[in-house]
Amino acid sequence: MRTLSLLGLDFASLDVAGAAALIAGRPADAPFAYVVTPNADHLVRLEGEAGLREVYRQAALCLLDSRVVARLARLFGLPAPPVVTGSDLTAHLLLHHLEPGERIAIIGLSPDCLPALTVRLNLAPPAHYDPPMGFDRDPAAFAAAVAFVRDNPARLVCLAVGSPRQERLAAAIAASGGATGTGLCIGASLEFLAGRRRRAPGWISRIGLEWLFRLVSEPRRLARRYLIDSPRVIALLWRQRRHARAPRS
Repeated sequence: MRTLSLLGLDFASLDVAGAAALIAGRPADAPFAYVVTPNADHLVRLEGEAGLREVYRQAALCLLDSRVVARLARLFGLPAPPVVTGSDLTAHLLLHHLEPGERIAIIGLSPDCLPALTVRLNLAPPAHYDPPMGFDRDPAAFAAAVAFVRDNPARLVCLAVGSPRQERLAAAIAASGGATGTGLCIGASLEFLAGRRRRAPGWISRIGLEWLFRLVSEPRRLARRYLIDSPRVIALLWRQRRHARAPRS
């Protein structure tokens, strides 16, 4: 599989269909591995957290979830991986790569979203565990989430507890041994599919303004992320461009 290196991560050079086919092709009893879909906010966070960066590097598949980052990379003359959003990947897998009656596992997602999700996607009732708030800071609660995945084997495991909790959880499941399937670190993707949150129309996403749509929809929750934290990715990309052009001694 061809990869492109950007900001310290090796991104798969795959489109949505290719990434979904690769994931769906893993045997159901294969040792647990996980997929990450970093966006600008994630990439900025990784710059200051070496341990978390290693969690992303250990992923079986890394896909870029930011059209803004891809366009900035091209602007700076850097390799720009194909954009595969977590929401698009999740939808493609659940709509096109499940066997009739196949059960997925879900960590996170409010229980009241499950009826709409199963009806909209014609899913079998999933194995579902919604850990308590702050579970990532409670060793017993964190261990319970790891154990749930190990005790409820599924080919696809949707980790929907937000970043970086879901990525740390995925790495812990992989390290624990005994778990199988593929973990998808996909944030709010299931809420979009269940109709709990409204996703930006396709034309807004295609021109790279989905972040603005979400900011307008949830200004109090997302203002800092989109207006203060995420723009720092510009400086990171500029630094990579400068280093790439620096003469080698």
